[in-house]
Amino acid sequence: MDYLFQRVSYLQGLADGLGVDESTKEGKLLIQIIEVLGEFAEVLEEVVEEQRDLEEYVNYIDEDLSDVEDEIYDLDEYDDDDFDFDEFDDCCHDEHSACYYDEDEFEDFEDDEEYED
Repeated sequence: MDYLFQRVSYLQGLADGLGVDESTKEGKLLIQIIEVLGEFAEVLEEVVEEQRDLEEYVNYIDEDLSDVEDEIYDLDEYDDDDFDFDEFDDCCHDEHSACYYDEDEFEDFEDDEEYED
């Protein structure tokens, strides 16, 4: 953000060095534009700092939520790396064939008839 302040300072110095006269219409306009640019730079610096603070806060919330999810859903217990998907590779290629799964692994599994069209 320092580069914005440097650029505004450069414009102020340039206006002073060129002898921009505040008594003329053009001079008033240029001086006011430079002052507004300085104000924009200050506000933008504040917004960027607040955005960084919010980003840090959201990261903390995300970490806390992840911890809560792990506690509530016990996600570590169901790791996809531990499941062997190859065991079911040939299963259910034919829509008329019945598939049977181990109920201990799939506690929420219901009859195939409920899922038929």
